[in-house]
Amino acid sequence: MRIRTLTTALCVVFAAGAALAQDLPVIRAATLKIGTVNWELTTIAENGLDEKHGFRLEMMPYADNGATRIAVEGGEADMAVADWIWVARQRAEGKDYVVVPYSRAVGGLVVPEGSEAETLADLAGGKIGIAGGPLDKSWLILRAYAQQEYGADLKAETEQVFGAPPLIFKSGLGGDLAGAINFWHFLAKMKAAGMRELISVETAATALGLDPDVPLLGYYFKGDFLEAHPDLAQGFYEASREAKAMLAEDPAAWEAIRPMMNAKSDAQFEQLRSDWLAGMPARGPVDAEAAGKLLALMGELGGAELVGQADAVPDGLFAAVQ
Repeated sequence: MRIRTLTTALCVVFAAGAALAQDLPVIRAATLKIGTVNWELTTIAENGLDEKHGFRLEMMPYADNGATRIAVEGGEADMAVADWIWVARQRAEGKDYVVVPYSRAVGGLVVPEGSEAETLADLAGGKIGIAGGPLDKSWLILRAYAQQEYGADLKAETEQVFGAPPLIFKSGLGGDLAGAINFWHFLAKMKAAGMRELISVETAATALGLDPDVPLLGYYFKGDFLEAHPDLAQGFYEASREAKAMLAEDPAAWEAIRPMMNAKSDAQFEQLRSDWLAGMPARGPVDAEAAGKLLALMGELGGAELVGQADAVPDGLFAAVQ
């Protein structure tokens, strides 16, 4: 009878727990099938950090960033990742998007192994490969830095080769470029293969008077979704911070996600891990004043084509997380 009573009690507890989990709000996250954000989100989901902090996470893979944005706008997903300057542009145009901080990993410029270049000015006359197009934010910041520090006009004094990240990766390793600017995880693999970082965007941003601790990348949600669940932004942020702490402190957490990292060697794996951790922002809300300085520079360099109507950080852009 005691065993039967205990079994019944346990069943009641488990059933109550399952019912509670079913009652939690669901965050449908639109992600790239092979995106690096999956590393953190998978850590959240597989360690139960979502339910611990009051929600259930569902990951929905898409083929490209455009598809993730359409999914959020069309109501098929509740959240995706983007740089907050793009989100600010959307908010200035009337879309009620709200950003929860994610990462400040933005990369830099690498040169081939054996290159004699010591500064950006040394790239004059050469080809620079750039992923992301002429309005790539890293390229704009490095251009401004080269002008300030060396009086060099990188746009006029170099030949730019724009292409998809894999193409810039291949061209850089093939020795076809004097320098390359790529998405951070491709840069990590380029460094693992022997290319050298000439300058980081963080260094350039600091020299320009910007705050490198402002996270460029964020999770963005529709405002009405967060209003319907008042504690959700903070709960999601807590889960994100706890996942970051696990990845910073527990090597086993990296082994769990290594299969999705597409690391072809131990050197690539170690560089990817190191650079991801280096991109972790400090805990706390985004400094809107510091963000405003970056937005102003992007507006100056990229114009309305980049920032649209966002001539200042829109009120309510950043979630009030602590």
